[in-house]
Formats: sequence, structure tokens, C-alpha cells
Amino acid sequence: MSDSEIVHNIGEVKRRIAAAAERAGRDPDDVVLVTVTKTRSVAEIRAAVEAGAVDLGENYVQEMEEKAEALAECDVRWHAIGHLQTNKIRKITPFVSLVHSVDSLRVANEIDRRAEMDGRVLPFLLQVNVSGEESKFGVAAAEAVELAGQMLELEHGLLVGLMTMPPYSEDPETNRPFFRRLRELRDRIIDSGVPERHMRQLSMGMTRDFEVAVEEGATLVRVGTAIFGPRQ
Repeated sequence: MSDSEIVHNIGEVKRRIAAAAERAGRDPDDVVLVTVTKTRSVAEIRAAVEAGAVDLGENYVQEMEEKAEALAECDVRWHAIGHLQTNKIRKITPFVSLVHSVDSLRVANEIDRRAEMDGRVLPFLLQVNVSGEESKFGVAAAEAVELAGQMLELEHGLLVGLMTMPPYSEDPETNRPFFRRLRELRDRIIDSGVPERHMRQLSMGMTRDFEVAVEEGATLVRVGTAIFGPRQ
């Protein structure tokens, strides 16, 4: 895909995010576009950055390391959005801005430990499997309230919200109940006594359904294909 097409697509995605936010009576500035760079070349990513992409999401630790080094001169924030193995966490804690995919206390504890070694506080999201699909990572919704409370005890890993991935569907409306379920779970967690500052972020919505996710309260949407085109 040409640089000009990438520029156009980023503008179009931002326009659609703003329109969805306005339909829901929300401030469009409350929604962050995370440009998903999985399998994309450094040249493609650089074109996106020059077009205004600031938050970049990567699924794989090794790819993120390589791309972060190649784009070191760019003023961007890296988001770890894929499933994390504990033995890979040490590689990303020095530079990543937000981890979206924490699905156990063990992973959260390792983020806390490594972030302390790096002399920083690292924000993360608790990934919840709201659909109950066995193929999806994430904790069950029934476990999330207790787990969120336990994660408040960390000093260098900072819980700031929830993330989910609904089932694949060509119809974005099919996923609306799952996005609504995550928002309602966030509210229950706050009602349980978890301070609101630990539940400000909802990472949900991708290329097919990000507008519905924004209407249901997403603060972070993870979009790749709508920007770069289908993966090769």
C-alpha cells in the first residue's frame, strides 16, 4: 500500500472514531487510536507515524523490539497487545507504554517485578474473556472483580482498565453485547471498591467493529487492516 493511501486511511479511521463518539455523546478526544503494526514493514509504519499515528500496537515481543529500535527517532508510544509469556516480559518493560493483555496475577506480578528493576511504573490492562470462547485468552468475567482487587497491591505494575477480544464476526452489531458486557464489568469492579482511576481504560474494538466499540465506551481501539490493508 502506498504512503498516500496509508495517510488517507488514518484520516478516515479517525473521522469514523469521532463520528461514533459523537453518536454516543462522548468526546472524540477520549478515544485513542492504537495503530496495529503486526507483520507490517518499518516503511509502512513510518508512513503511518508521519500521518499522525502516535500509539503503535504490536502482538509479538520480538517484532516490537526490532521495530522500536528501527523507529527509535520517532516520538511514539508502543502498546503490547498480544498474549504475553512471562519469560518475554523483561524485554518490553524498559520501553512499552501500556500492556493490554495481562490475563493472570502471575503475569501482573512479573510486570511489577521487571518494572521495579527498570525503575518505572508500567500501566497494564486486565484481559477479560467476556465471550467464554475457549480459544480466547483472558480471565473469566466472574474472576475479574477479585483479581482486579488483588492487582491493586502492585507498586510498579499499575492496573488502569480492562481489555477484551470478542468472537470473530463480519457483523459489527454481533459484538455490541460483548463490548457492553466489558463496560458493565468495569462498573461492577468500581462498585466493588476498586478506585475509578484503576478502571479508566477500556481496550476493545478492531477494524471490523471499532465504531460499535466506541459507542459502547471504548477508550482504546486497536486498528490495523483498515489502515494498512489486508495482511499479506
